[in-house]
Amino acid sequence: MAVNNPTRSERSTSSTNGKVHADDMRSSKASPVMNQRGKELQKYGTLRMIPIGLPDKARQENIEALNQILADTMTLRDLYQKHHWQVAGPTFYQLHLLFEKHYNEQNELVDQVAERIQTLGGISIAMAPDVAEMTSIPRPPRGAEPPPVQISRLLEAHEMIIKQVRAAAKQADENGDDGTNDLLVSAVLRTNELQTWFVAEHVVDTDLVHAD
Repeated sequence: MAVNNPTRSERSTSSTNGKVHADDMRSSKASPVMNQRGKELQKYGTLRMIPIGLPDKARQENIEALNQILADTMTLRDLYQKHHWQVAGPTFYQLHLLFEKHYNEQNELVDQVAERIQTLGGISIAMAPDVAEMTSIPRPPRGAEPPPVQISRLLEAHEMIIKQVRAAAKQADENGDDGTNDLLVSAVLRTNELQTWFVAEHVVDTDLVHAD
């Protein structure tokens, strides 16, 4: 049987076509461009111009207060998640569900506060290591704690945030920043106060069966 061997010209053309095809694949706009790095568009702590009718000083002050509240809110949110996973004892079911509900509500606050910071022309804190450096809420142990201790930690964290929010809301009002004031009072403050009430009632020392 005759075997058709490609000529040198044909081999050259085939090799060239293969290279062109490979180059086309690499330069295709549908291929992801990997390992990119570049300059930051905006450094943390700086202010960009946003035409919302507020002076730079007012925006900067409110951004700093909001970022502290954001860091602590993210910590409280994660504290709820930790307790949701690790809670134990006779009240497991009730607390498991309550901690999850409060986690989801705190997560909504995280998004609202972060977006307000960006709206004011700042950069919101975002990554866990940065949050860990900024938060004022004490770090709990990695292991599981009894429900009364879990609840005590949550109540202490709520109170810290509530005090910060009241001060920041007053500052925002003095700065003429109605949007920030409204967010802090209507969303952050009211959510934390309500959650505090729900959680605190679980550590009231009441009789279970017979009243004194």
